[in-house]
Amino acid sequence: MNPCPASTHRVFNQSAPWVDVNLFTTNLPLQDAVRLHCADLPLTWLSALGAEMGSAQMQEHARLANTHKPQLHTHDRFGQRSDMVEFHPSYHALIGAALRHGLHATAWTRTGAAATHAHTERAAGFMLFTETEPSVLCPVSMSYAVIPALRGNAALWADWHTGLAGTRYDPRLVPYTQKSALTMGMGMTEKQGGSDVRANTTQALADGADAWGPRYRLTGHKWFFSAPMCDAFLVLAQAPGGLSCFFLPRVLPAGEDGAGRINTLRIQRLKDKLGNHANASAEVEFIDAVAWRVGEEGRGVAQILEMGIMTRLDCALGTSGLMRQALALALNHARQRMAFGKKLIDQPLMRNVLADLALESEAATALSIRLASAFDRQERDPHEAIMARLLTPVAKFWVCKRGSVFAQEAMECLGGNGYVEEGGAGTMARIYREMPLNSIWEGAGNIMALDLLRALRRADSAAALADELAPARGAHPALDRMASALPLRIEAMGSEAQARRLAQDMALAVQAALLYRSAPASVFGAFCASRLGGDWGYGFGTLGAGIDFEGLLARALPV
Repeated sequence: MNPCPASTHRVFNQSAPWVDVNLFTTNLPLQDAVRLHCADLPLTWLSALGAEMGSAQMQEHARLANTHKPQLHTHDRFGQRSDMVEFHPSYHALIGAALRHGLHATAWTRTGAAATHAHTERAAGFMLFTETEPSVLCPVSMSYAVIPALRGNAALWADWHTGLAGTRYDPRLVPYTQKSALTMGMGMTEKQGGSDVRANTTQALADGADAWGPRYRLTGHKWFFSAPMCDAFLVLAQAPGGLSCFFLPRVLPAGEDGAGRINTLRIQRLKDKLGNHANASAEVEFIDAVAWRVGEEGRGVAQILEMGIMTRLDCALGTSGLMRQALALALNHARQRMAFGKKLIDQPLMRNVLADLALESEAATALSIRLASAFDRQERDPHEAIMARLLTPVAKFWVCKRGSVFAQEAMECLGGNGYVEEGGAGTMARIYREMPLNSIWEGAGNIMALDLLRALRRADSAAALADELAPARGAHPALDRMASALPLRIEAMGSEAQARRLAQDMALAVQAALLYRSAPASVFGAFCASRLGGDWGYGFGTLGAGIDFEGLLARALPV
């Protein structure tokens, strides 16, 4: 009689999870990008944030917040309108951490030496947080972006700026005076117009004035209204003087209606989205909702563009962070998984793919951090002001456009394991679903290309770009050729149809010049040879002979 056969279910040759790691100290490209622009910046806070966001606890919060989606409750059990969105406790834990680390509006309120690199430091922190969970950063990003516009109403800014910089998250729906921290959202898009906000139909009727200035009543709708549980929103509506920007709080302040009354913002439903599951995106209606004008009547589009610059920075930062996490997951897996007699990372084709992904990730990081540094310096340096305006649509277009194909290639490195959701534990699948959002949100590719053309018409852009590329002149013939041609193309640009290609080439040239200054020569050389050589097929894993694969992989994720 044969003995009972041994169990066949023996798990082996599976990679250990990428967990309980410091996302900052293992990210040499991010460290070098920050040092390039902020040589004197202490990195202690970023290291602490990297350790927290790489922890098993935060990764579990990310899984739960995405698995248990927000739930809308339009009415309470007595039939009264409530318009409340219920979130899983892990959502609150995550957004609480984001505010605690000052990733929202605190960069605008720093003074003295702390303000010198406030936007760049915040950008690096935003990237680290995104690696673990990007969805909850939607209200965080909007709270950051509305500040320049909100300053257009001095009384509102005086009452709200302390709360908007608060770091003790408070999820309650109560008057702003009772809260330890405040968040803000935006409401621009309507179903009939999309990116064409001039087609908006929401009406704003004058309703007197008070301590916050001209008051209006808004009636209309918004088709995409992200993070509807924020404390207030900047929205667009048609006033008698044209499309204007308005401040609309969820809970009304003291006045003739009485403090604590909920504004008539009706949440109709939550969007069922491809990704971004932890964040609530809503369709809303305004029914005589009370709002206060921010800035002049008819200046709404200009103010929206100002806010868009900041949120577009965060789109580039967010995609760069997701790229980095996807790359880390792919490298972690390839270093452990055996195939055909050796580790995946030792297979020549896989080494080429991973090294190519590492190049793309580092270049995205370099460009995104460079853009953030321009915001730190734009008020005192005319060149930085021009670069902030130019690089915003360039980085948003190119980095975000590369995100989805990057995630797909990184997923292939894990094979079927990368495609599996597994109750939210499949981080690579979550990244893949998240990637298209940053490319679409705050203006898709064509909108960015058109915005670049507007930026090119308003400044001495060709000369500014030449100055930006000057430190790398003579370092590589392919970059020299592109750097010489771009100013002429900018001056001659007369067709919208060529704007996407111009945005792409500007991004590649600036990325190469930045890598010359911040990365080892092998990284710079490989980037120029593969991206600027003239025969790049855009696919990953096509690096040519002579590339230092070992150096690229070791830099991407130190063992």
